[in-house]
Amino acid sequence: MKLFNWLKKDKEPEKDRKNYSWKIMESISEIEDIIKSSEDKLSVIFKHSPRCGVSRMALNAFERNLQVEEEEVELFFVDVVNQREISTEMAHQFQVQHESPQLLLIKSGKCVHHGSHHQISAEIIKDFI
Repeated sequence: MKLFNWLKKDKEPEKDRKNYSWKIMESISEIEDIIKSSEDKLSVIFKHSPRCGVSRMALNAFERNLQVEEEEVELFFVDVVNQREISTEMAHQFQVQHESPQLLLIKSGKCVHHGSHHQISAEIIKDFI
């Protein structure tokens, strides 16, 4: 039935959408990797709750609108439900309040930008590269 073709269309991969490599955070010690990486290029952290529809929509929009070269940024992903201690330590280390979904941009070991929910924007990354 053609009435529901728009549903299928949204499920098809976009031809010009890049597939980026996320580094999945699994331990607190990996925060040091973020800090080291941020000396050479921008470290981008996406804190995501798999239980939250808003978080899923923010992640999808972020990935859909991300227009950078992989050598310009390092992408880190934190599942705040299963890795709560990492998320809590990041809030402490980078002096931001924990939120989810949340985007943190780290440059030279410091958080230079953070936003949550509707403040998450892939376009802002270009301002910090």
